[in-house]
Amino acid sequence: MALHFILCTAIIAASLIAVLTARHAQSPKHSEAASQPTGHGAVLVELLVPEACLSRLPADALLREIDDKYYGAHQLVAGLSEHFTYWNQFGWSDPFPASASTERQYAYRERSRLDSVCTPPMVIHGEEQILGRDSTGLLHATRKDEQHPQLVIHIASASMSGNMLDVEFSVSGSLAGGADVFAILAGDTTSSIVFHGEDSGCTLSHVSAARTITRLGTLQAETERPFLIPLSTAVQLPPSRGRHLIIFAQVPGFGRVLGVDTRPL
Repeated sequence: MALHFILCTAIIAASLIAVLTARHAQSPKHSEAASQPTGHGAVLVELLVPEACLSRLPADALLREIDDKYYGAHQLVAGLSEHFTYWNQFGWSDPFPASASTERQYAYRERSRLDSVCTPPMVIHGEEQILGRDSTGLLHATRKDEQHPQLVIHIASASMSGNMLDVEFSVSGSLAGGADVFAILAGDTTSSIVFHGEDSGCTLSHVSAARTITRLGTLQAETERPFLIPLSTAVQLPPSRGRHLIIFAQVPGFGRVLGVDTRPL
């Protein structure tokens, strides 16, 4: 029965993905050439999900298909898989959990006035929350986002040295009301074997899995500045593993995302 469910959801997700990507996906961006600012054309798509959750499979597949691709003329999708912590109590300790991811999911739930946390939720630009496998809802949300002005964020440089990430970036545009700025170091692709929970026995592959989430502060005006971000041993990956940096500005209190940029490391 479980296998039948997995196959059915995978087939449905694959069909929806094929329609979505055939009509809207264009070129990938995580490459050495990806040093231009994404500007107002980027949209942040956050998939918040525990690794041991069975319903993550079609959501993972959808995120894999849309991440790092352009939709429409200028709409780059910066996908992000954020693993929260509270499912660890069900017998499987997620290798990629972050208390910051758990905090973000609960904040999004409260802002959306939802009675419970749907799993897995996909949050588009910090504003609209849909079920992670809903490709039609995702397409609608990204199209709607194109109508709103955003800040322009540009990562000028980013390099790792030992346990520090050295970043220089700029933020331009209207900052009325201020904006919280976050930096996320993500692995391009990661995989692990799940030994407990609904996905027990599965080898899972993740795209753009958040390894560290750092709040850089609140901005009140345009700026260009360097930052040194300390990294734990767990995220000091060798360059061959593949990783990228995402920096985004968000209305304080986990509100709307105002601007995004991403750069390979």
